[in-house]
Amino acid sequence: MNKVLGLLAGVALGAFAALPASAQPAVGTVPATLLGSYSNWTAFQTGSGASLTCYALSKPRATRPRGAKRGPIYLMVSTWPSRKVRAEPQVVLGYPGNEKGAASLGIGASKFAFFIKNTNAEGSAWLQSLNENARLIDAMRGGVSAVATAVSQRGTRTVDTYSLAGFSDALAKIHSSCPM
Repeated sequence: MNKVLGLLAGVALGAFAALPASAQPAVGTVPATLLGSYSNWTAFQTGSGASLTCYALSKPRATRPRGAKRGPIYLMVSTWPSRKVRAEPQVVLGYPGNEKGAASLGIGASKFAFFIKNTNAEGSAWLQSLNENARLIDAMRGGVSAVATAVSQRGTRTVDTYSLAGFSDALAKIHSSCPM
C-alpha cells in the first residue's frame, strides 16, 4: 500500500508542487482544465482514459511561521477513476518534511494523522489510515476551516489554516467530472 501511495505522491507532487497559485495546473505536458472556482476552492480535470484525474485545491488563508521560505502550499483532494481512488486528501507542504515526524489535519474537534513523504526535495502529507478517509471528507464538508501542521527536515513546525468554504461544491464537481 505504501508503494501505491508513494507512486501517487510522486505523480501528484510532481504535477502540483512547483505551480504558482495563479498558474493553470498540468500533469506532465497535459494542461489541466479548470472546472470551476468555488469560494476558496478550485476544481480541475486533466488527462483522459486511464490518466484521467480530477482534483480540488485551496491555498492557505494563514501560514505560520510568517516569513518562512516555502514553495507552493496547498490542501488538495484528488480522484483517479482508473486507480479506484476517490477523494484522496493531500497536504502539499512547500518544503521537504521530516519523514519520521508526524503531520496532522484538524477540523473542529476532529484531528487526523498524516504521514510525510518527500519527492524531489518537496514534501507532501497523506492520511495515515485509509479507513479515516470518509470521516475526514465528511468533516471537511461540514467544517469551517482545516488546520494542517507538520515539521520540516530542519525542525521548523508549520501551521497552515485553510478555509473550507466552497469545498463541498468543488468536491461535487470533481466527482461528476471523474465518475467512478
